[in-house]
Amino acid sequence: MNTIDSTVFIVDDDEAVRDSLALLLSLNGFTTRTFDSAEYFLAAYQSEWAGCLVLDIRMQGMDGLELQRTLNARNSRLPIIVITAHGDVAMAREALKAGAVDFLEKPIDDQLLIANVSIALDRNVQERSVAARSAEREQKMARLTVREREVMQLVAAGRHAREIAAELNISPRTVEVYKARMMEKLQVRNIPELIRVVLDAENAFR
Repeated sequence: MNTIDSTVFIVDDDEAVRDSLALLLSLNGFTTRTFDSAEYFLAAYQSEWAGCLVLDIRMQGMDGLELQRTLNARNSRLPIIVITAHGDVAMAREALKAGAVDFLEKPIDDQLLIANVSIALDRNVQERSVAARSAEREQKMARLTVREREVMQLVAAGRHAREIAAELNISPRTVEVYKARMMEKLQVRNIPELIRVVLDAENAFR
């Protein structure tokens, strides 16, 4: 994944600000899309969107912080850069605590905005990559039978075939059959790779 297909979504109810930000970012090689309200953005929003969000905090109707909370509740992966002409410490704290990349005050420093957009897009690429690997791992895990899962856990724990056979009350030969099927379904070539898959799966549920 890369930032080529990423979009910088700009949400601001001030048309002049929207156009200015879009022009600045476009001239610096970023793809942009603008929205004049949080409600309009939410109506169009799709969970698979890649990129980041440049969000004004004070708007008529739903404000920027409320939109940020709504997106977080939807598990959005779009990093958010908050901008405002009338910010305060409390607003900045809430936005940053909720995961905003930065809190920028208008008039915005062009280079600071560009730097933050680059950071946000890189973060989004990394998060989407992690999510893609997680989904792939879950799909592979779902192919395993209950017995194959049992064998997987015991093999990853360092148990030998005879020990597993005794614990599961099956023959060592049958253990090897389950082990071969399990490793084929998980597409792992050796025990270290299997252990890595099991640890990743366990960490995902913490």
